[in-house]
Amino acid sequence: MDEYLAGIEQVAIVRALKASFVAYPIVNALHIMSIGALLTSVWLMDLRILGAFRSLPQAAFVALLRRTAFAAFAGALLTGSLLFSVRASEYAAMPIFLTKMTLILLAGANFLTFMRLAKGGDEPTGGTVTMLAVLSLVLWTSVLFAGRFIGFLN
Repeated sequence: MDEYLAGIEQVAIVRALKASFVAYPIVNALHIMSIGALLTSVWLMDLRILGAFRSLPQAAFVALLRRTAFAAFAGALLTGSLLFSVRASEYAAMPIFLTKMTLILLAGANFLTFMRLAKGGDEPTGGTVTMLAVLSLVLWTSVLFAGRFIGFLN
């Protein structure tokens, strides 16, 4: 595993990212923008499911925010992978990084559970959906906090 992680750090694009004066800060800024868009869309979507913004039609509002969240997640995944690749060996050994990855997996499982309930096309409602929305808020916010600690606990 150590050799694999060390190999990631030696890929040409990663070495170029390390050598560039401007590339890393740009990728880092794009990662923060993606996370901001992801968290904002998730929070608004979950709050709407929990009953906020009742003047907005839930299905259309949630569908728009879900697409935004997917695009933002893709951006965060791409930029986060690039940031990880610069110090893969170090990050992979950090408990807080592993915690963040576990939280992302749990948030993804929570989302898949929600989508399974929404299989009929309409947004599901009820106690289970409320619990999933609250769990989503907690998990994605925890992902944000875990990610911010990575830079300060190494």
